Amino acid sequence: MAFLSDTLARVKPSPTIAVTTKAAELKAQGRDIIGLGAGEPDFDTPENIRTAAKAAIDAGKTRYTPVDGIPELKKAICAKFLRENGLTYQPNQVSVGTGGKQILYNALMATCNPGDEVIIPAPYWVSYPDMVLLAGGTPVAVVAGIETQFKLTPKQLEAAITPKTKWFIFNSPSNPTGAGYTEAELRGLTDVLMKHPHVWIMSDDMYEHLVFDDFKFVTPAQIEPGLYDRTLTCNGVSKSYAMTGWRIGYAAGPVALIKAMATIQSQSTSNPSSVSQYAALEALNGPQDFLAPNRLLFQRRRDLVVSMLNQAKGVTCPNPEGAFYVYPDISGCIGKTSTAGAVIGNDEDFATALLEETGVAVVFGAAFGLSPNFRVSYATSEKILEEACKRIQTFCAGLH
Repeated sequence: MAFLSDTLARVKPSPTIAVTTKAAELKAQGRDIIGLGAGEPDFDTPENIRTAAKAAIDAGKTRYTPVDGIPELKKAICAKFLRENGLTYQPNQVSVGTGGKQILYNALMATCNPGDEVIIPAPYWVSYPDMVLLAGGTPVAVVAGIETQFKLTPKQLEAAITPKTKWFIFNSPSNPTGAGYTEAELRGLTDVLMKHPHVWIMSDDMYEHLVFDDFKFVTPAQIEPGLYDRTLTCNGVSKSYAMTGWRIGYAAGPVALIKAMATIQSQSTSNPSSVSQYAALEALNGPQDFLAPNRLLFQRRRDLVVSMLNQAKGVTCPNPEGAFYVYPDISGCIGKTSTAGAVIGNDEDFATALLEETGVAVVFGAAFGLSPNFRVSYATSEKILEEACKRIQTFCAGLH
């Protein structure tokens, strides 16, 4: 349509949301659908957080707030960073946005100029490259494949950096792979970044609390204090606290960057929901005792899904360190035909045929920048996951 802006041509709708929508449509038509597309915990927001939100409403905390967060929440975020990450920030170094996505978007909009490059390890969360494009920058995807457990090597990072590099986006544990960088692996990357003072680091730590076995979470500014002045450490309450719909994300970084992000936010959404901010305040300051049992629940689900998918013909499923995703390789399924006659030429064909023939909705790997793979979100019950994996096994067994 002629009246639409050229900017729109640079981006595409979120494939993860598209899969979830398609699954919902089929379900509404009476189909037996299992949706493994959405990255959303299946349990309720903890009761103390819900109670705090209700109390905020009853206390009249329903008016405009400061653009990028109430002082109490900024103070709680500073306390969180010190307590959990050993990072010292002041409230004027903190930004609160409408979800983690807005925080990243604000930072890119506030800093990217045409020609600026942003290094993004692939597979990546679907929104990173599109947000860079919207901000006028150039996404530079660097593939970290199954041979390195989906983790970028220092050599790859070094090779990708140019004089035009503005940002390096880092996400551990990762969406879509669940891959988590150990302290030694992250140290390798921070050593490279120390040699390139013009490169800023955007660390997306959204899955910080969802790590398994003996894995220890670390973040770049914690590993290398020399990067503190050019790192934006991003987080939120969506995943760990089961608060996806409350839409609160936050970040801490240099004062000038935080101010610039507030300017962008002031002319787009203004403040995040006042009630959600008071709920997030309770999430960060209140009891954290539910995090450990939730983590163990996700770990059991991971073990089930990894085991069952590795029994599917033509599928290889690595064992991730965190988040609630697996990212199986389906090289052994490409070039085959399903029992219903669908030709599997790529991972999108695989995901389409899987949904149509078995009712299992997954997101195809090309959406995340690495094929042939698909992403499963195991943020649902073990019973549902077991049934879904059985259907995937049957589907793969029928490929010929």
